[in-house]
Amino acid sequence: MNAIVRAVVRTALQLGAEPYAFLEGWRGPVEGGNLIKKMSWSDVSSTINKGGTAIGTARSDEFRERSGMKKAVKNFIKHGIDRLVIIGGDGTLTGADELRALWPELLQELLDDGEVSPEEAATHEKLMIAGVVGSIDNDLVGTDMTVGADSALHRIIEAIDAIQATAASHQRTFIIEVMGRRCGYLALMSAIAGGCDYVFIPELPPADGWEEELADKLRRGRENGRRDSLIVIAEGATDRDGTPISADDVQAAIKERMGEDARITSLGHVQRGGIPSAYDRWMPTLLGYTAAYEMFHATHETEPMIIGTRRNKITRLPMMEAIANTRKVAEYLKEGDWDSAMASRGGHYREMYDLFNTLSSPEARERSEDSKRIGILHAGGLAPGMNPAARAAVKLGIDRGYTMLGIEGGFPGLLDGKVRELKWHDVEGWAEDGGAYLGTRRTIPELDHYYALGRAIEEAKLDGLIVIGGFKGYRMVYEMQREQERYPAFKIPIVLVPASIDNNLPGSEFSIGVDTTLNWNTATIDRIRQSASASQRCFVVETMGRKCGYLALMSGLTTGAEQVYLYEDGVTLGQLAKDTKKMIRSFDSGRQLYLVVRNENASEYYSADVMGNIFEEEGGHLFDVRSVILGHAQQGGNPVPFDRTLAVRLVNVAMAKLQQQLDEGRHGSYHVGMIDGEIQSRPAAHMPELIDMNDRLPYDPWYLPLKNVVHIVSDQTYDGDLEQLHIVADAER
Repeated sequence: MNAIVRAVVRTALQLGAEPYAFLEGWRGPVEGGNLIKKMSWSDVSSTINKGGTAIGTARSDEFRERSGMKKAVKNFIKHGIDRLVIIGGDGTLTGADELRALWPELLQELLDDGEVSPEEAATHEKLMIAGVVGSIDNDLVGTDMTVGADSALHRIIEAIDAIQATAASHQRTFIIEVMGRRCGYLALMSAIAGGCDYVFIPELPPADGWEEELADKLRRGRENGRRDSLIVIAEGATDRDGTPISADDVQAAIKERMGEDARITSLGHVQRGGIPSAYDRWMPTLLGYTAAYEMFHATHETEPMIIGTRRNKITRLPMMEAIANTRKVAEYLKEGDWDSAMASRGGHYREMYDLFNTLSSPEARERSEDSKRIGILHAGGLAPGMNPAARAAVKLGIDRGYTMLGIEGGFPGLLDGKVRELKWHDVEGWAEDGGAYLGTRRTIPELDHYYALGRAIEEAKLDGLIVIGGFKGYRMVYEMQREQERYPAFKIPIVLVPASIDNNLPGSEFSIGVDTTLNWNTATIDRIRQSASASQRCFVVETMGRKCGYLALMSGLTTGAEQVYLYEDGVTLGQLAKDTKKMIRSFDSGRQLYLVVRNENASEYYSADVMGNIFEEEGGHLFDVRSVILGHAQQGGNPVPFDRTLAVRLVNVAMAKLQQQLDEGRHGSYHVGMIDGEIQSRPAAHMPELIDMNDRLPYDPWYLPLKNVVHIVSDQTYDGDLEQLHIVADAER
């Protein structure tokens, strides 16, 4: 929520408006006085990294009464306010719309009572509102992700990972209760990301006899090598009759049928707290910017809207229609219309539920004698999330009746014959682990090794290949596809799955691993910022990414950097001189910290150290400068929930494409990726149309327009043209 408030305040100031904050929720406009605060630039400084909301939130019984709303209208008008950005759930937004609807008649009453002047009434005839939904449940119908849900998922996965270690050590069953009254998003996604065995969600209650089904599934899992059993239950879970299913009920069922004492962990309100994730900083910043921009340009004809996300784009939803659709879910659940309840969550929700059942089922389809042999290998640099991707490939392949083969050490390992069969139990525990158990290498065979590579494919009897990795893997598969006539062994279906912290692969807005790295960068830069609290200091922080500026740009956006330098823009001495003068003015005005983020290949000559030397020399004794190279730690750590679930979705489409090729007797090479929120596959032969094969940089990167937003919300002296920035909020872009 703080990221939204910060973006709204600073965008309003950049537009020339006067932003006010109503403190303590609806109490602010009802009670007025000190609960209405005119906001300055510095009022929202150092808030983007904090959980909760700096302006407070509270319920107000008085606001529910007409008399309370009348007080609110008066306080709005006396402060010259008739445009409101409201952050909250459906109840908060509904209250705002009721206030909007009653505004004209309440205004007339205030005018008749002499509490507002005719001039004030004429100036503020209507209330214009834009809403941003803050809800960890992710329960708003029509938007892909509500503010706070990703951070809550981080808290849950941290707990599940910790519990998993204990559960595996003692061969125990744990039941984890998470929030979600009518929406099972947190439960379902955490069950997938955590490699759990069973999940209870409100939208699709288990059939009668679920107790025996649960016990049977847990038994089969243990028989197939699982040492632990993890069950996730949403707080709103019920059976098909609408009777609540509690963690205690699940515990009792396991005790009765298995004689085992399962342990219960209820995460409670810890899910609402903590430091916001990287996504819950950069996306709310865009939402807040868009909401302020829309309200600044609103007219009396502007309908109430919710600013949300759909397919990785900002979108505007009719407010009350979205709220009505959200409330219909409760009706579907009451009526037992599970199909409509599931469909209301979007097309991917049912897909992910079915995928969870496949991944968690220890039963494999019986293999035929001529079972297809599918290899899995990693290529390129390490990316967090490679293990969950390989795990998903093995389990989805086994479910199709394939023999799944792990190739150790990338393409060099294939040349050396390092191929072994992977079974269901071999990949248990890979869902949460960083690194790559199959190993990965940046080296790929040269042309004079193609014959040997073909022989290795034949000796391994590969019928298909899944390559999970970065640009080197993409380059290799592209060349193999071109050389199929000379090397017939290359005539097997091959599918590429993007996994690279550089986020520079063709045909995908996100690669597996980049969100984990962005979160690590964000947390590290937060600590760097804290270290400057006692001195006046500029930090020049360098991120990885090669020539792709995604990591640097988004790291700057999530940490409130004043400047970012990207390869896509280049760096000139004139720009550095201009930026240095701006930096000096900032420190002269009392600034303690100035944060600069640079992607590693932003300039061949202006390195992080050179930039630091320039800034320090020109700044004299006003401030000192430190350069920080984040380095290879960016490739480590356990993958975050987004990378785990993205890996599952990407690999699912990759396996489907591979199966299609095998069933049709074809041998095409494809790459899969996420575009506009959808997972798509494209022929590898067309990669040069999407990416500069020399610079390893996709054409027209989607993230570049966001650089302007970095400056709008971080640079008080920004002098760019805000009118052109509406493209960021254009749902069609």
